[in-house]
Amino acid sequence: MSQFFRLPPALAGFVISCLFMIPTADAQYPRPVTYNNTLKSPINPAVTISYKVPDPGTCMTAFPTQKQYSGYITLPPYTLAPIQQNYTINTFFWFFESRQVPESSPLTLWMNGGPGSSSMTGLFEEMGPCEVVQMSDGTYGTQSRVWGWDRISNMLFFDQPNQVGFSFDTATNASYDFYAGEIIEPPTGPTTLPPYMYMNGTFGTANVNDPTTTTVNTTEIAASATWHFLQSWLAAFPQYNPATRPNITSSQVPAAAAGVHLFTESYGGKYGPTFATHFEEQNQKRLNGSLPYNSTLEIQLESVGIINGLVDDAIQDPAYPEFAWNNTYGIQAINEVDYLNSRSYFAGAGQCSDQINACRMAMNITDPGGDGDVSATNALCESAQISCLNVSSPYIKSGRSVYDIRQKLPTPNPPSAYQEYLNNETVLSSIGAQVNYTQSNPYVQQAFISTGDTIRGGLSQDLAYLVSIGIRVGLIYGDADYICNWYGGEAISLQVASLLPATIPMTSTTDPSAIVFTPPDYATAFPAAGYAGVIVNESYVGGDVRQFGNLSFTRVFDAGHLVPYYQAEAAFVIFSRIVQGTDISTGEAKNLSTWATTGTQNSTRTNTVPPTPSTTCWVRDWNNTCTPDDTEAMLAGKGLVMHGIWYPDDASVTLPSSSVAAGVPGNPMPTSGSLSSAGQDGGSSTMELTGVFTATGTPKPSNSKGAATGLRAPVESWRLAPLGVLVGAFLLGGTLLF
Repeated sequence: MSQFFRLPPALAGFVISCLFMIPTADAQYPRPVTYNNTLKSPINPAVTISYKVPDPGTCMTAFPTQKQYSGYITLPPYTLAPIQQNYTINTFFWFFESRQVPESSPLTLWMNGGPGSSSMTGLFEEMGPCEVVQMSDGTYGTQSRVWGWDRISNMLFFDQPNQVGFSFDTATNASYDFYAGEIIEPPTGPTTLPPYMYMNGTFGTANVNDPTTTTVNTTEIAASATWHFLQSWLAAFPQYNPATRPNITSSQVPAAAAGVHLFTESYGGKYGPTFATHFEEQNQKRLNGSLPYNSTLEIQLESVGIINGLVDDAIQDPAYPEFAWNNTYGIQAINEVDYLNSRSYFAGAGQCSDQINACRMAMNITDPGGDGDVSATNALCESAQISCLNVSSPYIKSGRSVYDIRQKLPTPNPPSAYQEYLNNETVLSSIGAQVNYTQSNPYVQQAFISTGDTIRGGLSQDLAYLVSIGIRVGLIYGDADYICNWYGGEAISLQVASLLPATIPMTSTTDPSAIVFTPPDYATAFPAAGYAGVIVNESYVGGDVRQFGNLSFTRVFDAGHLVPYYQAEAAFVIFSRIVQGTDISTGEAKNLSTWATTGTQNSTRTNTVPPTPSTTCWVRDWNNTCTPDDTEAMLAGKGLVMHGIWYPDDASVTLPSSSVAAGVPGNPMPTSGSLSSAGQDGGSSTMELTGVFTATGTPKPSNSKGAATGLRAPVESWRLAPLGVLVGAFLLGGTLLF
């Protein structure tokens, strides 16, 4: 079962072709690109860096003075040696300066998960500087986002591994069959499908038989590729590298924040720990001479944040039946028989847990480096991965969204507008994209499945290592998500803490009786810390947090899988406090070597399920946003498509009723330093575009606060393709993790 690509339309041509049902595939190839700068990497002359300044208005920022750059870093074949890599890696990036003092602001790296999901989702649908809106004529533009994380940090979004999003090996003209989710090379015309479900464009090479010929197949190899990418990016933009830029101080940037911060989501529960550990190992190799010191750069990591991450299946999978059966929303998604069966699918003899252990035992013996090059071990781990799908299968049959237990399928998905916007030929040209945008890549997904990557483990140990060397680790979980639910996230936090018991105090080299430093006992102190409310503003408590030292776990109220999409202000507040090294409950400065939150031992707040809004049938997301009747009508060529949305007839077409101001490439909208924003209680207010909140008191928690007036649906809503067997879809109930 493969992930549905998003095919490239220039919007006007797309609408015309749909209205008149032209019996040939619509061709939407990116324009030839001219970059403002093309240079050889100062670190490795074989690496090329090509980038440009996007046209004003392409992604509206809070202030026009904020610089932004987009383009590619090209790694030639064999850059990753001794890892086999006989293909070119063109990694797409989009960088934005912080709203204030970018010369001394931290640098935050953002990656979505998947494996195979584009980080443009995070940029446009979660916490990037801008968001896509529909204007009164039906076309799309961008507005600056009030709670974008560029509020306090320089932001670098990049698509990884190779073939994801705008990243590619060799630009190849091809056709994409929306319905089957397949790329066909060379481009051809549609057979029986309506033209709007079959389009021609430019993509990376599609290799159905062996995807590893053009991309990576394990998280460990992806970490190596990203380290090489960052080496050249940091060398090309030294003014944003905290490890090498001049020591410019600012009262607006705490010393603890002025470094590199790695934030990620979902399958990022694998990426984050692995990548961060790899960066630290490379830093150590620079110091001990294993890597050349003068031709490599330190990645000065200060924190790692994981949003609704799948970190360790052995720890988190048991939470699936518990969350489906008994959650704070009062929704029983499965019956008691299914609940007991699901538990048995995990813990029964020869089932998921036993197979995970067998995979990890074989990996530790035959493939400890995680290269995915031992076929017998790959097969064992893939088999375990397939077996573990059974644990979540009863929930999948319930018809509820895996990303938000409050929603039943099909789910509303208005944000798919950003995919229409990114495939506009003017936007593609503005950002220097050489291929059409695809939200996810089934061939990357297939490559990771083939090695059983998710089952291999070791990530809790990596997080414990990061905490032990002083890196802040923040685990953030929306409490409506099923696929990476907060019960499992809490279990991960306790597992990480258990790996950090009290150790022997360090003593002075000159006076053995003088204790210089006593390492904190996370195994005891973290579970003992109570849950404190996350005070988001003067009237809203947005979650509960347990924090001790450099480790924190936060439950975010009334949020699904993409936490910043559901609760933008709360997500920003939590992010800012992790980055700045403060009390996540209040934002106050604390000595984290001894600081612990106080409160109840359990997070017990119950939630109210809000009304479900009506759905929108997006052609690019037909299998998750359209009803069976919609799909049947589409396949019969009935109805019409406008601006990426299928309507049954002219009378059903709806557009914004009033004028909506938005920027488009070459035509930015005016900025004022403040922006109207929907409040947590459903109201609206004018918000300043800079600053962070520090609590001086505790608002009275209320179930009405923070519960949205309607349900917001995640942007990346993966669907079950026609060839759907659970094995082909991915790890958890046929679902890709973004």
